[in-house]
Amino acid sequence: MAYAMYLRKSRADAESEARGEGETLSRHEKVLTELSEKIDLPITDIYREIVSGETIEARPEVQRLLKAVEQKKYDGVFVMDADRIARGDSVDQGIVLRTFRLSGTKIITPRKIYDPTSEFDEEYFEFELFMARREYKIINRRIQRGRIISAKEGRYIGSVPPYGYDKIKIKGDKGHTLKPNGEADTVRYIFSRYLDGKSTGDIAEELDSMDIPTRSGKSWSRATIIDMLKNPVYIGKIRWSYRKNIKSSVNGQIVTIRKTCNDHILVDGLHEPIISDDIFYSVQNRLAGSRKKSVRSSDTLQNPFAGLIYCGICGSVMTRLGVTSHNKYDTIKCSNKKCRCVSAPIFLVEQSVLEFLNKWFDKYTVQIDAHNVVPGNEYINIKKAAEELYSESEKIDMQIANTYDLLEQGVYTSEIFKQRNMILSEHKNEVKTRLMKLEKELTETENNFYAGQKISSCLKYVISAYDHCKDSDEKNLLLKSFLERIEYVKYEPNRRGHLNNANFKLEAFPKVCN
Repeated sequence: MAYAMYLRKSRADAESEARGEGETLSRHEKVLTELSEKIDLPITDIYREIVSGETIEARPEVQRLLKAVEQKKYDGVFVMDADRIARGDSVDQGIVLRTFRLSGTKIITPRKIYDPTSEFDEEYFEFELFMARREYKIINRRIQRGRIISAKEGRYIGSVPPYGYDKIKIKGDKGHTLKPNGEADTVRYIFSRYLDGKSTGDIAEELDSMDIPTRSGKSWSRATIIDMLKNPVYIGKIRWSYRKNIKSSVNGQIVTIRKTCNDHILVDGLHEPIISDDIFYSVQNRLAGSRKKSVRSSDTLQNPFAGLIYCGICGSVMTRLGVTSHNKYDTIKCSNKKCRCVSAPIFLVEQSVLEFLNKWFDKYTVQIDAHNVVPGNEYINIKKAAEELYSESEKIDMQIANTYDLLEQGVYTSEIFKQRNMILSEHKNEVKTRLMKLEKELTETENNFYAGQKISSCLKYVISAYDHCKDSDEKNLLLKSFLERIEYVKYEPNRRGHLNNANFKLEAFPKVCN
């Protein structure tokens, strides 16, 4: 018998830790370990979820656990509360319940042991998950309402303070505010240089040459400078819900994009401003006047690789450079001006990425027999070996039955019967052990096969749909449904007349591949 333990923090746990009540996972591990010792069920594996995620997709450890449960690796899973495993939406809860029910794996909590094969326990488990989800929504709604109230009162509710400020506790009151720090001089310098006529690119280069670090320690970029110049926090304002995460479904995958919202909160903050109103709004006027007129009137995404492609040399995000007097086509370039990574036309990068996808498609496309779906020769060989062991096991059962007949007929003495029966029983145990090993291999091979089918199906959709996408926004969502990240490296510029030479290297990291 094998048992696992799953540990995950809830929002209430995080709040109790903030009050100094100790590390949650350690306390839970101690409680569950004592419980396992008390009921004499040894725990062999522990899954510690250290990331916070609402869905199964956002929690890697629960994914590993469910895969192991699906393969019937455990007889039961220890957890503090049933809803620790699935507190997401009804889809996630259904996945958890179905996985445990089909595998017959018990859920063991300090309060109750749930047997998902029991109709009563299944209904009780479903009810607890429903109540947990309802509780989550109530708590989340209360927290969001509290955040909005705090923001409207001028408190700073962000997790990370903006450049130029430290986040401090409000004395004698709840919540936090901001206090200017040594970086404030850099903020004033940026606003001043921009009003002097310097471009955001020039300012970034100046800051790098002065060895002034960013918060992340990386080089300054135009995007960082622009975000700072547009941020009203520097004139003592609090802005909240300016960008919201919008979820959408692409080929069965949930994709999240951040969009600017016009209905955001903007109020006077409790903190001291770094920049005067006159300077800030003069900067806004220049920013508005310096915007290039786009051929397209829509506000759609122009870069199909936005938030997806990174420099393989320095790790910075790659950005799109539109048509200029030097380039008649869009290019992809490293945002780090000090990086030696060379830009390339976006259409060439798109071609290379599609070549990657087609290679993966060829790899994961499987042969399907007209009468029987088979993953391949490996599966056939394992299945054949298992069938032979099944036949051998049945043969041994018949031999054992014959020993009883021969004993009754007087052919075998009691001593011969015991010896013969013991030999056959040992042989059967050996066959059973080998058979269990083959069954495990069969399950793993089938899982890999069906995973390959899923990947193949997903890739087929991405490849076929990409060329029919109307804009970069659709292409970006499509690529993100399959790819986690792309790394780009290029050291040498193209020679004159060799524009179509894709002399760069790409490495792509899919979401669903191992």
